[in-house]
Amino acid sequence: MPEEWTGKLIGEMHNAGISRAEVAKELGVSTAYVTMVLNGIRTPEGAEERLRAAFERVRETKCSGETKKSSHLR
Repeated sequence: MPEEWTGKLIGEMHNAGISRAEVAKELGVSTAYVTMVLNGIRTPEGAEERLRAAFERVRETKCSGETKKSSHLR
């Protein structure tokens, strides 16, 4: 059974419009591996910290990209 943190992270990813593929790319692993971790099939040590950090980096990149796009519209 997945740990509680995985459900929270999946929800945050959904709300931010960030896919498992984007997090996987940031980590340099496959989308399948990220899915296995989030589903509790794989439980590597430090997974929560690594996945959360990758998610935050992707979110920051997306947010800065959206800011640049919106500034061009002005």
